[in-house]
Amino acid sequence: MTTARSPARSATRPAPTDAPARKARPARESRQRILAAIREAAIEEFSLHGLRGTSTQAIAERAGLTKPQLHYYITGKEELYAELLDSVMMAWKIEFAPPGLTEPADILAHYIRQKLDHAFDQPTVSRIFTREILDGGHNLGRYWPNARVWVEQEVAIINGWIARGLMRPMNAHLLLMHIWAMTQHHADFALQVREMVSHSHQGAPLDREAVANDLIPFVLRGCGLIKD
Repeated sequence: MTTARSPARSATRPAPTDAPARKARPARESRQRILAAIREAAIEEFSLHGLRGTSTQAIAERAGLTKPQLHYYITGKEELYAELLDSVMMAWKIEFAPPGLTEPADILAHYIRQKLDHAFDQPTVSRIFTREILDGGHNLGRYWPNARVWVEQEVAIINGWIARGLMRPMNAHLLLMHIWAMTQHHADFALQVREMVSHSHQGAPLDREAVANDLIPFVLRGCGLIKD
């Protein structure tokens, strides 16, 4: 008796075990797109209204989801807010004296430019931190210890320059805060800057190079690192 044979599997036909992987890939990509939309929506809402003033309904609507759909991906707005604050604080942990830079003028110029880039590239993320401060900073308690360590490291470097006569004596803490104020202004007060500079908040993006080319020499002169 002869038995029927199964047709030979085509060499180009994927093994059955490949099918779940092929199905899973689009699902993962779709999930990542939805999570990215939720994150962007949360950034906008939190930057405008803070944690207390933001509802999950508002985040869902901005992300193009229903509220039940949103809660399939997140537990609540507090979890999302904490994640965004983490990203803000890590983004601000700029390496003050990166390898290859040794001169105070070069290090400060690099630091200022990095701060400006953050303000121009992620203004709404920057405003989340500002809004949190204006609301009393109640969610920042766990961040302050690390932030103080980072700042003290930068202050020690600046004070070392002063001790070696490389820049004029000044309060290093205040120098850093002045730099933060002048760079972060372009995120927190972007509307005002556009109105005053271009007379239209609907106009072209601000010229960050023009800002950097004015601000960097301004700070360096104040530190005695540029001689007129």
